[in-house]
Amino acid sequence: MPLSPPPLPSSASAPSSPSAVTPSLVVIGAGPRGTGFLERIAANARSLYAGRRLDIHLVDPYPPGGGRIWRRDQSPLLWMNSMAEDVTMYTDDSVALAGPVREGPALHEWAAAAGSESGDGGDVEDVLGAERAALTGQSFPTRRLQSAYLGWVYEQAVAALPPGVTVHLHPTSALRVSGPRGGRQRVWLAGRAEPLTADLVVLTLGHLDGEPDAQQRELAEFARRHGLLHLPPDFTSDSDLSALPAGEPVLTRGFGLAFVDLMVLVTEGRGGRWTGSDQEDGGGLVYHPSGREPVLYVGSRRGVPYHSKIGYTLDGERPPLPRFLGPAQVDALLARDEPADHRRDVRPLIDKELGFAHYHRLFHAHPERTRGGWTAFEKAYAAATGGPELAALVAGAVPDPADRLDLGVLDRPLRGRGFASYDALQDGLRDYIAADLARRHDPSHSADLAVFYALLSVYGQLIRLGDAGDPDGRWHGFFSYLASGPPGPRLRQLLALSRAGVVRFLGPDTAIEADDERGVFRATSPAVPGEYVEARALVEARLPDPSPARTRSPLLRALYEEGAAVTSSAGLVRVDPDDGRLLERDGTPHPRRFALGPFTTARSSGAFTRPRTGGPAFRQNDATARAALTLLARPRPAAPVGPVRPAAPAGPVTAAAPAATVRPESVPPPLGVSPSAVSSVER
Repeated sequence: MPLSPPPLPSSASAPSSPSAVTPSLVVIGAGPRGTGFLERIAANARSLYAGRRLDIHLVDPYPPGGGRIWRRDQSPLLWMNSMAEDVTMYTDDSVALAGPVREGPALHEWAAAAGSESGDGGDVEDVLGAERAALTGQSFPTRRLQSAYLGWVYEQAVAALPPGVTVHLHPTSALRVSGPRGGRQRVWLAGRAEPLTADLVVLTLGHLDGEPDAQQRELAEFARRHGLLHLPPDFTSDSDLSALPAGEPVLTRGFGLAFVDLMVLVTEGRGGRWTGSDQEDGGGLVYHPSGREPVLYVGSRRGVPYHSKIGYTLDGERPPLPRFLGPAQVDALLARDEPADHRRDVRPLIDKELGFAHYHRLFHAHPERTRGGWTAFEKAYAAATGGPELAALVAGAVPDPADRLDLGVLDRPLRGRGFASYDALQDGLRDYIAADLARRHDPSHSADLAVFYALLSVYGQLIRLGDAGDPDGRWHGFFSYLASGPPGPRLRQLLALSRAGVVRFLGPDTAIEADDERGVFRATSPAVPGEYVEARALVEARLPDPSPARTRSPLLRALYEEGAAVTSSAGLVRVDPDDGRLLERDGTPHPRRFALGPFTTARSSGAFTRPRTGGPAFRQNDATARAALTLLARPRPAAPVGPVRPAAPAGPVTAAAPAATVRPESVPPPLGVSPSAVSSVER
């Protein structure tokens, strides 16, 4: 695949009669999910839409490819939490899709092919060129480098579109979608008086902001009254961390990837430095404070960080997945007269699948730690109904309890555990993190990696179950905690910061109280009864709740008010799991609106994935692209677009300059971008 895309198709070359109205597809969100969808449009268009004209409008205030989360202008200290060889935007023959497979480079392969190119876009491009040249498959890339890869994938997708298909880029935000179910839709944009008209609309919004809930509003008001600092849930790279006081305690609630970003930005980002190696266990890494760091007191429900990324590959035979939760089992659940219940019907199959992968690997790769043969164990395991029967089977076949899969302990490792003091808690947590690091980088525990593959397999099946797949978001949280944790070097840095006294652990089930009498925030944990930590600053190190009831997206809020269906527990927008069409409250799929991404009931494990792992998002993108092209290819009946109502007033929009595309649209520069920054936009 060439690194420089061929000339982009020109709308002037598109065959059509001058009087014909060109069909129009509006894609709202041009980040990785929108880019992946566009790649599938290009892959399927020649077979499903050959010889026809089509206008594709991409709407996003951020540059296409990376979008907001993976934009270029963020700290170079922020990494991906995946190795470069585990990141691809391209399909392979492991993806179950109806459209054509179009293979392409994973991130490290793209970097190797492009690494010899010198930067020609200023200091940032020169730095990215150096990063590309130094990248290996086992490197954890910066997010800025991932942004460059995603931008390249976007350019390739545009270049692969057939003649007659024209891309129009709108560097602004969508405010509202209106229009009758049977007619063309109107998409209202910030900074544009007239709406776009669309035959179909596809929402690929990515991660969204949310308004604070009642508890966060109370904490914010408490902070205002007492002159304290309260940072609500947010994307850490977007938060203003400059107000966090140097040398003073800061309570931090949340121990996932948002905390890791916070930890990096207020330590190394404030001038601290490292000596020793972050690639080795044993405490060799040392942090040297700059004196400008706050002291982070971190706690959460579990009280421990997400599990480290696994630092080895799986050799030999992989577990034959799916086994207990595959298409046949999902078909049976969907065929029931009554809807499947997650706790009763789905979770037991998930647990059985994870256990199957674990024990298959243990018996095949480490047979000296098992008793009996795999064939007999597998037969008995398949017949076991769970509970005591399954526990007895495993205990008889796997002598060492450390080799048995205990999902409850994995999920809550500190449940019921107490510590004599906060100092004892620090020692205990450092021991736990060091042990997790050692295990996750030790191939003798390769059953853990087999479980990781089972997690990916399960996620691909749950998408089809809609609400029953993950009704309250707990499964997604468990998946992220177990399979989407930080790189090993980040946890070694966490240990070094703990030894330096810059990070302190609060323990599990952390509770935050607002003490009006003393005018401080107070944190407690049942793991250290009778002790507490007080501070004048509180950071909620987690993502905001983007449910329609609290979303800051006027587009999603308007769709909800108009009748889009939403789950009652997790607040996800309901979509048809087969093709991503938005469902209305009566369960009817909207004929002209689709949605893909983490805000929907068909959310997957990510917009990009590890090669040869089935890529659930790729399968969804393909199904939606094929459905959209099929609908667009049908003769369009004359139907009204509905009465024109002006869009709601637009709030401030910030944006980076748009990347080159076929036809950037004539819209006013977004606020915060100088006219010169978009001087290349066609006007």
